[in-house]
Amino acid sequence: MALQINAAGITDVGCQRTNNEDALLIRQDLGVFAVADGVGGAAAGEVASHLFTQSCEQEFEQYSGWNQDYGPLISRCFINANQNIIDHSKQNPDTKGMGCTAEVLTFFENEYFIGHVGDSRTYLVREKQLEQLTKDHSFIQEQIDLGLVSHEEAKTHWLRNAIYRAVGHIDEIEVDVLRGKVRDGDLFLLCSDGLTDMVTDDDIERICNTGLPIQARVQQLIDLAKENGGKDNVTVVLCEVNVDSVGQLFSSVKNKLLGK
Repeated sequence: MALQINAAGITDVGCQRTNNEDALLIRQDLGVFAVADGVGGAAAGEVASHLFTQSCEQEFEQYSGWNQDYGPLISRCFINANQNIIDHSKQNPDTKGMGCTAEVLTFFENEYFIGHVGDSRTYLVREKQLEQLTKDHSFIQEQIDLGLVSHEEAKTHWLRNAIYRAVGHIDEIEVDVLRGKVRDGDLFLLCSDGLTDMVTDDDIERICNTGLPIQARVQQLIDLAKENGGKDNVTVVLCEVNVDSVGQLFSSVKNKLLGK
């Protein structure tokens, strides 16, 4: 299956912050897309998020393609970024405590691969239905899972932004790696919590399904987060999947001619 990925992204400082600790990566030539949200505030969260996207880019640039399972490659992006952030903090003590949450997305043939740490998120819009693919590594998500807090209560809970997993905080990082089949028309959304804290899932779904050019949909999501308060930096990356039917037909005919 030949895939064409149409992608766009924006990172914005928001309405209440003076600096942007988010970062994004869109490398359609390498087939890698990422969002990172720096944590640590004065401890240089923006450095951590950029170290993460740089590590992802380097891993994909160096990848030889020998293994069709992209899970290990995704994990290496996080493992190497984790070490780079820790090393930077050791060399620059004033940045001690910095880290980031992060999402990475890539595709191979008819599959998607996602890497996830923290409370940034990856969503899938399929047949106009929005689905959250990742689960937040946060205190409040644990409370929801235990039935101690409702989804409505979680939106205003004073510990809603407390996370227990971030890139750059411990030597041995645990990465959630997800994979699944793609379909024609699938739309993947990677975002920092600056979007999901300000915009409801219903509004995210509505904007993703407008049919507008992908860059316009990204801008609408950013604008709505800011209209609703923009309390944090907000970053959005959209990746739309188009199945190349001509490429599929050519591949099928080629295989038949070769007796495959």
